[in-house]
Amino acid sequence: MQEIPYTEALATLRELRERRHPGPALAAFDGDGTLWSGDVGEDFLEHLLDEDAFTDVAAALFHDEATTYGVAREVRPKAQLATLFRAYVDGTYPEDRVCAIIALAVAGRPSSDVTRVAADVVRAKGVAGRLHDETVGVLEAARASGVEVVLVSASPRPVVVAAAELLGLGEPDVIAVTCVEERGVLGGSLLEPMPYGEGKAACLRSRLAGRPLLVSCGDNAFDMAMLALAELPLAIRPKDRLRAIAHELPALAVLGRVG
Repeated sequence: MQEIPYTEALATLRELRERRHPGPALAAFDGDGTLWSGDVGEDFLEHLLDEDAFTDVAAALFHDEATTYGVAREVRPKAQLATLFRAYVDGTYPEDRVCAIIALAVAGRPSSDVTRVAADVVRAKGVAGRLHDETVGVLEAARASGVEVVLVSASPRPVVVAAAELLGLGEPDVIAVTCVEERGVLGGSLLEPMPYGEGKAACLRSRLAGRPLLVSCGDNAFDMAMLALAELPLAIRPKDRLRAIAHELPALAVLGRVG
């Protein structure tokens, strides 16, 4: 991948907007590693493990997951979730499933309670100080030109929404891993498609509804399908896994840092 200077990327976005797509259009951004450093899903998980307030609904999901994927069974739900996450780190439990099970870890709890917890996590983990200036600059330029901005993340929706507020984005602007909710309580299933890998692209296509995607930003291999939809695909501080497949998308360029 070649690097595109920050100012050149903004100029390219401006040209796309003014000369080619002056009408309704979108810009899409991954969250973890793209808009901010670190992973708010893992921040959320760490808090939930410390809190150890899992419901019977969540506990049953953890045990079913361990059985399905051949992960060691534990008696306590906290230990089971921690073991599932360790299996992911060790490469024996799929990444898409760890995204799902972290989101499902709050199943059975009131959504208002989880919203409060998520806001506390974003505050306590200092996400505001972890924002990437270059990506935020592209987001702000897109928004200033009248482009609809969407944050597409494989982290749990409550914590992504809380982080998105730092960028002036609201709940309608967030696509993330979402528990089905009934009567104010989070359930034990997820909305489909889950925004991971090809699921990110599927969610975006539904949102686009025929409108152009001017720019898309991501940092990892599972962002590739979303990046491929954009006229200006930008890699943000790319991980090795994205670099390894970058040849599949010749237009993909690394966004340079501000200054």
